[in-house]
Amino acid sequence: MRKNYDFSKARANPYAKRLKKQVTIRLDEETISYFKSLAEGTEIPYQTLINLYLRDCARSGKRLRLEWIDEEPKKGAA
Repeated sequence: MRKNYDFSKARANPYAKRLKKQVTIRLDEETISYFKSLAEGTEIPYQTLINLYLRDCARSGKRLRLEWIDEEPKKGAA
């Protein structure tokens, strides 16, 4: 290994914008198990599958539709 390196002619990494960013996300066990089982069948790491799925959702503009179900009847309701 050299003592000094000359980086005066170096250029920026053209792929730097494509690099992934590490984040912490909390997922329930059922979701992790689902993607892990998919990973076994496809031989693609489960984290990569989750990333591919989320990327597809973002690119296609999918929106989550939430409908809250009140499982307990309200007090005083007939």
